[in-house]
Amino acid sequence: MRETHTVQASIFDFYANSDRGAHLEQVSKIIDQHPELLDLVAKDLITDDIADTGRKGLSIESVFRCMLLKQMEQVSYEKLSFNLAEPGSYRAFVRLDKNCFPSKSALSTNIRKIKPETLEQVFEVLSVSIFNNGHLDAKVMRMDTTVVESNILEPLDSQLLNDGVRVISRLIAKSKEATGIKLRLKDYRSESRSLSASIFYAKKPKKDQLYERLIPLALKVVKQCGKAVCQVNARGTRESKTQWIEKMLHYQNLLKHVIDQTQRRVFNEENVPATEKIVSIFEPHTDIIVKGERKTHYGHKINLSTEKNGFITALNIEKENPKDSDCYTTLLDKFKKVYKCVPKTTISDGCFASEENVRNGKRLGVEQNVFHKKNGIRLSDMGIKEKTLKKLKDFRAGIEANISELKRAFGLRIATWKGESGFKSFVWASAISYNLNRWANLQLE
Repeated sequence: MRETHTVQASIFDFYANSDRGAHLEQVSKIIDQHPELLDLVAKDLITDDIADTGRKGLSIESVFRCMLLKQMEQVSYEKLSFNLAEPGSYRAFVRLDKNCFPSKSALSTNIRKIKPETLEQVFEVLSVSIFNNGHLDAKVMRMDTTVVESNILEPLDSQLLNDGVRVISRLIAKSKEATGIKLRLKDYRSESRSLSASIFYAKKPKKDQLYERLIPLALKVVKQCGKAVCQVNARGTRESKTQWIEKMLHYQNLLKHVIDQTQRRVFNEENVPATEKIVSIFEPHTDIIVKGERKTHYGHKINLSTEKNGFITALNIEKENPKDSDCYTTLLDKFKKVYKCVPKTTISDGCFASEENVRNGKRLGVEQNVFHKKNGIRLSDMGIKEKTLKKLKDFRAGIEANISELKRAFGLRIATWKGESGFKSFVWASAISYNLNRWANLQLE
């Protein structure tokens, strides 16, 4: 049975006599003051399928602390496992049992069990505690949007087609291991890889000719996928077969989508809308985000707010690519839900400006709904004077530094955990680590 807390720390685990050691110790004390956080995480980690006998594995507390340490130190699972093998600040912070030396796979498996919804609740509980302790100022809120990238290469139609062919063909080739049934179907991976590479280096007229060979090949693999599923279905069902079939159908649908968007773009010369495109076979949830005239991003738009001490007060992971002005009320609603109040003043970029947002803000109780650029909105409607606008503009600029720190020190430039759930969990884990880091710094001053 998995334990919630580590019963007793080893006498050989200690914090280094350094600023970093003192900082980790302070973060540890904050976590100790909030045992309710472990109760939230326990719901995801304690399951009925865990036996009461045998090795107990990592405690709930150790898994949660490992996740925070990974985000705060920005290390890989392999590096984290290596660092936890030696006595010192890391082991003292994570509170591992004296005989526990988790591998990178054990760390990854346990951390990834924590759901994004759980981490969002952890973030809210911590935020309310920071607010109640007087460190979080809810009177003035600054907000902005940024993009967190998915962990994918820049998408190319030829590469997406090759990825679909490669994954389905690999599943077919390994069917006996997964289902116990050997499937004898032609392997198109080598031909697909060659065509994809040729398209990458070819010029426009030649590319079209190569696509005329690659797309029919991809369609053959789609048909192969259907045949393979029928053959496996015909020989009875068991759990491993069901999982294999679900994977096959999942990638078959994605490959069909990629074939369709490639035909529309290459042969019909159609400008396919971003909302109808798939940019990754492995991370199909990824949105196409274009911010102004800057480069195209592949990930998700993040809408967040901070206050004078730099704490993240509210955060929302947006779907698709909504206009910034459409995100204003959503963030205020989330703020009100968490803190049971609304800020007196909000200051946001000019992209958020609209008369509707001014009205919605006042309806929710915000007295001063201020935007960096007026965009035709009078200062009297915002509820301020010109002198106040200058001060608030300077205050709003601080959120750029907060976002920079999130991306630079807490890994929020690229979410490296797989799948949509992994993407969201990564964002919330980074936000929690960021706020804990700031809280510890305040207490050490």
